[in-house]
Amino acid sequence: MTTGWSRLRHPIVILGFCLAVGLALAHQAGLRLNTTRSTPLGLYTMSHDPIEKGAYVLFCPPERPEFDLAKERGYIGAGYCPRGYGNMMKKVLASHHDVVSVTDNGVRINGTLIPNSQPIETDSLGRPLPRFRVTNYVLASSELLLMSDTNNRSFDARYFGPVHRDHIQSLIHPIWTWE
Repeated sequence: MTTGWSRLRHPIVILGFCLAVGLALAHQAGLRLNTTRSTPLGLYTMSHDPIEKGAYVLFCPPERPEFDLAKERGYIGAGYCPRGYGNMMKKVLASHHDVVSVTDNGVRINGTLIPNSQPIETDSLGRPLPRFRVTNYVLASSELLLMSDTNNRSFDARYFGPVHRDHIQSLIHPIWTWE
């Protein structure tokens, strides 16, 4: 005697397999789903366009203590980057030859204060956040300042500083976003 579960189990396995294959093919095709608040929620496609200010990028965090802390606390997920870090998505706010200051008052790029950029002292659980502070630092041609433009509580350059261009995996372009 077959039960309802026995009859249903086979289609569920097939559906699960098809979903897994579909997700793998989408990933291979360069599609990325963003579920964090660091960039607009949605579906993005990877691109080999040149890196410019204002572009969104996908990057592997550098192997530094502040990223070890971020992974340990769950600010970034586990993934396939060195040290098991997950990829991060941020917006390029400053690049080569831009003058950057990160102070307790916020982030200035070429003298202009970025709205809602004041670093937060503690995370939502009251734990102290890393501190990156610099005044009138000129970014080298290999450096980028990567931040969120949608979330003033994002773990971004206010806490980890500039990132070398070698860590950028791709530009990403939104296909479909919501919020």
